[in-house]
Amino acid sequence: MSAWRRLHVTVRALRVPLASRSAREQRTWLCGRSPLCKNLSTDRRLRNDFFKDLEAQLAAMRKKVADALPGSSWSPFEINPNLPPERADVVIVGGGVMGWSIAYWLKQKERIKGGLKVVVVEKDLTYSQASTVLSAGGIRQQFSLPENICLSLASAEFMRNINDHLGVLNEDPVDLQFNHSGYLFLASQDVAHIMEENYRTQRQAGAKVLLLSPAQLKAKFPWINTDGVVLASYGLENEGWFDPWTLLNAFRRKAISMGVIQCCGEVTEFNYTVNILKTVDENHLDIRRINSVKVQMPNSLEYQPVECAIVVNAAGAFSGKVAKMLGIGGGPKDTIAEIPVPVEPRKRYVYVVHCPDGPGLDCPFLIDYSGVYFRREGLGGHYITGASPGEAEEPDTSNLEVDNQFFEDKVWPDLAYRVPAFEKLKVTSAWAGFYDYNTFDQNGIIGPHPLTSNMYFATGFSGHGLQQSPAVGRAVAELILDGNFKTLDLSGLGFKRILVQEPLLERNIV
Repeated sequence: MSAWRRLHVTVRALRVPLASRSAREQRTWLCGRSPLCKNLSTDRRLRNDFFKDLEAQLAAMRKKVADALPGSSWSPFEINPNLPPERADVVIVGGGVMGWSIAYWLKQKERIKGGLKVVVVEKDLTYSQASTVLSAGGIRQQFSLPENICLSLASAEFMRNINDHLGVLNEDPVDLQFNHSGYLFLASQDVAHIMEENYRTQRQAGAKVLLLSPAQLKAKFPWINTDGVVLASYGLENEGWFDPWTLLNAFRRKAISMGVIQCCGEVTEFNYTVNILKTVDENHLDIRRINSVKVQMPNSLEYQPVECAIVVNAAGAFSGKVAKMLGIGGGPKDTIAEIPVPVEPRKRYVYVVHCPDGPGLDCPFLIDYSGVYFRREGLGGHYITGASPGEAEEPDTSNLEVDNQFFEDKVWPDLAYRVPAFEKLKVTSAWAGFYDYNTFDQNGIIGPHPLTSNMYFATGFSGHGLQQSPAVGRAVAELILDGNFKTLDLSGLGFKRILVQEPLLERNIV
């Protein structure tokens, strides 16, 4: 009997684990041998993530349905994020240093922060063929016209305090790598009297310039051959050279930080209205007002019309071409409507040479009366040099290829004559760039066109636009926002002189 009891207790004890194992197997079979079943029912964090994902998917579905309804902004075509805005207050054609300077000053002078919408249109944001970055980068006050002297003095002051103007919070300070070595002009007997007249004008305008006799010149720069030199003019302050690329980028960076919109594209067409004006002699003039510009996207058929109140033509060497789109210069004969914007591209070569025995750190930016110039380029006996060709020898402007024979025939002989050490130089590289050359009087054109009421020009500087860009940008902004010049009176550089055919000749063009 006792043995039977012991067997009964053993069987009862075994029933509990057998039943537990059976229950476990049943749960495992129902859940497909997966721990996820337990997690979905017991892990609160994963359950919340599941419902969040579900809510996000439902929201995306609701948005798709709403976008497809009539009146929505949905489109089956992808929208190009690089398109300019449909409307702007000011559109600036040309994103070189002049265009960005104007954009900066417009935002600087706006009365309400964000109240002025400015768009800068530039067709090549690599700037591989831009006049700004392909220039020699010089700045001088030795001009013959008070307007040009004052423009360069004001620009030099701006560059001296550039970080007060173009510094951007949490960005590196601007370093123009300015070299204060001055310009040195040499005059022969034929032009010495002109140099003396220019000197008096420069001094009256506030420029620090010194006249040197041949003996004084030789004492200061013993490496110069003074044969044929009757007089020299040397800039003591605010003259030298700097890095053009840094100035361009500083203006662009600051302007964009202030809200200016940059657009990579090309202005190919203007939409405008025409009002007919009857003159006192019964002639009719078409007065145009631009309503919008057509901006063509690069390497694409896509374009964007941009409605605007003001257009600034700062297209440099190609500003004459931009003006032709408005019909400027295509009017009836013997009227002012037939006078074109006299600006065209002129190609100039810049050669980099190496001469270990050349002038040292005291080397100025030398301009010989033959037309040849040179300056030091860094250290180690490197220099850049060039010359402007004669009117009958102007090179082809359809490309930027360099003519090395021009250096051999026109530059090197005069260069080696003036500095005998350069007889042993070696050309290491070269490039070509465009001047925005004013064929009328080699001077800048600043201000509105009389037959297009809302297009302003800043062009035709014939090689000195880079150095004058800070002051010119301010002047154009004053015209647009204040209605007239406030800081410098540049009315003499307006279109009137061109229409009445009275050139304002600058005699110190390099």
